[in-house]
Amino acid sequence: MLAVYEKYCDLNGIVVPAHLHREESQTMLIAFVFPLFLLFGPIAIGSSHTEKSAASQSMSGTLQKMIAENGSITMDLDLNGLNGNGSLVARPVSLHFAVAANPFFSILVFNDLLRGSEAGSMALIPQNVTALPSTLGASTNQLVVEKLAAGEQFDLAVRDAKTGFTFFNVEGHQYDYDAGAQSLSITGGRLLISNEFANVLGHPADAGAIVGKISIGASMEAVEVQTLVNGKTKSAVNPPLRGALGPRTPALVAGPDIIVGDLPAVVQGGNDTINHFVGLGVATTSCNNGDQPVDWFQLSNTDHPFIPQNLYRMS
Repeated sequence: MLAVYEKYCDLNGIVVPAHLHREESQTMLIAFVFPLFLLFGPIAIGSSHTEKSAASQSMSGTLQKMIAENGSITMDLDLNGLNGNGSLVARPVSLHFAVAANPFFSILVFNDLLRGSEAGSMALIPQNVTALPSTLGASTNQLVVEKLAAGEQFDLAVRDAKTGFTFFNVEGHQYDYDAGAQSLSITGGRLLISNEFANVLGHPADAGAIVGKISIGASMEAVEVQTLVNGKTKSAVNPPLRGALGPRTPALVAGPDIIVGDLPAVVQGGNDTINHFVGLGVATTSCNNGDQPVDWFQLSNTDHPFIPQNLYRMS
């Protein structure tokens, strides 16, 4: 199982590096391979052997998990729409934001084609000052654009990072990835007043009303690169960061140096009524802050990093 001494990593990139020890870790390997089962599930029952073979061969290539390196976000709002005064004349205002360093907003790219985005968020840094309704204005310095989990009513939302208060839901947007420039754009998003915000504004009937649009542009950087052959993972590499993520990003260190930034899943195995011992399987969102790549090879090759972290129980 995975021993841990990693203390804490928040969504704004405050991290404590976890240095590598060359030991086999099946748990960490599973954590990297697991998302592949979601992307490349079994062929539908009833398919012929030929169809299965052709499908598996088409699953050969390179799968990259990429995070936003930097970017910008523009929200065009109608202040009259927010004030609920019923005016037929729009009062537009543009809010410009930079994307804060180390956002845990990730996408999956297979053979240079965008295959999906994962739940995460981008913290926003205001670039201009505009008079806004008091609740929104008070949260301007702590807004995030959040990619919601699958199954939610909306794909994206604009929230207060500290309180979780939702100001806007986003609909109608389109993702576009440029493999040559390694850039992601999200365009055509419509900003809808959330139920929470409509109630605070004193106009609950305005929930769901369109009050603007949002566009996002970001430079992406690979934090995990997997090689697939006939649908199976043969190897995975954590490439070094390019070192341009901002002043809060640690300087590159010699050798490999994994930073665990998020724990999206923790699974407990065993029976805690017997000797009070259990095993924990941890899936991580990680990046490599070293100047050398970190390799993860298919078993039975035992060249796998062992990444210890600390877990603290809070009560």
